[in-house]
Amino acid sequence: MDNKEITRALNARLAELTGSVASIETALQAPLDPDFAEQANELEEQDALGGIEAVHRTEIAEISAALARLEAGTYGRCHICGEVIPPARLHAMPTAATCLTHATG
Repeated sequence: MDNKEITRALNARLAELTGSVASIETALQAPLDPDFAEQANELEEQDALGGIEAVHRTEIAEISAALARLEAGTYGRCHICGEVIPPARLHAMPTAATCLTHATG
């Protein structure tokens, strides 16, 4: 994939996640059912949605950082050692900011 394709893919995923977060925020702001038993179910659902929202927000931050690296011309280089990140790693994880050596370190 070239940088334009990567940028398009990242922007598409960013739009998807942003829409999902907006839907989750709307759902979390909905009033609770007056029935206490139903409220318990709704609170469990809200807790799950809150977790999903947190994961989405983390991915949004990673995508935004990757897009900034693309813009700056540093995409595809490890931000720790400066070595080229293998294309297979970037294909599997387009938001990768480190080479494999520094991914686990």
